[in-house]
Amino acid sequence: MSVPAVGAATDPFQPAPGWDLLADVRELFTYAFMINAIEAGTVVAVLSAVIGWFMVLRRQSFTGHTIAVIGFPGAAGALVLGLSATVGFYAFAIAGALVIAAVRFDGRLGYRTESAVAGTIQAAALACGFWFSSLYGGFTGGASALLFGSFLGITAGQVQTLGVLAVIVLALIAMIGRPLLFASVDPSVAVARGVPVRALSVAFLLLLAVAAASAAQITGTLLVFALLVVPAATAQLLTARPVLGLGLGVAIGLAVTWTALVAAYYVPYPIGFFLTSTAFAAYLLAFLASRLRRRSRPAERAPTSDVVLEPVRS
Repeated sequence: MSVPAVGAATDPFQPAPGWDLLADVRELFTYAFMINAIEAGTVVAVLSAVIGWFMVLRRQSFTGHTIAVIGFPGAAGALVLGLSATVGFYAFAIAGALVIAAVRFDGRLGYRTESAVAGTIQAAALACGFWFSSLYGGFTGGASALLFGSFLGITAGQVQTLGVLAVIVLALIAMIGRPLLFASVDPSVAVARGVPVRALSVAFLLLLAVAAASAAQITGTLLVFALLVVPAATAQLLTARPVLGLGLGVAIGLAVTWTALVAAYYVPYPIGFFLTSTAFAAYLLAFLASRLRRRSRPAERAPTSDVVLEPVRS
């Protein structure tokens, strides 16, 4: 069969799954663009699940989404300057994280004003992104791809870049994970114990920026929640244990990503739709399971943040 133009609803060569599952899987690995997409999606899913678990625990989901949205004007502006969109994603995301970190700790109300600052930056970023995209000639479907995701343009070089960055970020998280967990659950006590809460917060925002920019290259800047938030939130619905929660988050993220990639290959709709719908289905199932578990054991106390603190106190 000739190489299909995936995503074109009028394409007469649109692939269709058959009854032979092994043949369908082999077909997915026939084309270089699918191999690159699966490899990149796997790397991003693991990275997003780990960073997302801490992000949800620290209640910084809106901040993470803002940092991802900032990547949109960065990518569009990089294209206007003749640079790679990937450079713009990371440069603007990291710069946005530094701005949010600087405002967050400026005075006693820094924590309370983080959401307002993030919302203001997000609105300005979207406006600049559309302006840059209008300046770039021939940018017809590019804005849609940057906002809502696409896996057709993933190259082997991007996969290697994502892999190297993921290894670095995960290694740093492993180094600061224990004090970061302590500072996330009870920052006041952490400060009293001598934990560098402010430095950890800034470091985490920078790692979050790298993860958000990486995920945005698959999901688009507006749908980054599909990998950065939903798998982690789903895992925390099921368990409060950090190690188990991280493992579940990674497993859910991989399942969502692989399912979305397969569906987007066979069905002419954007991958962002399948990512978000699959992730939402997983979250809904986990929510219903947690509710049923609580009703079946009414006398048992529901998991609280104290359960999360157990590994830190040991």
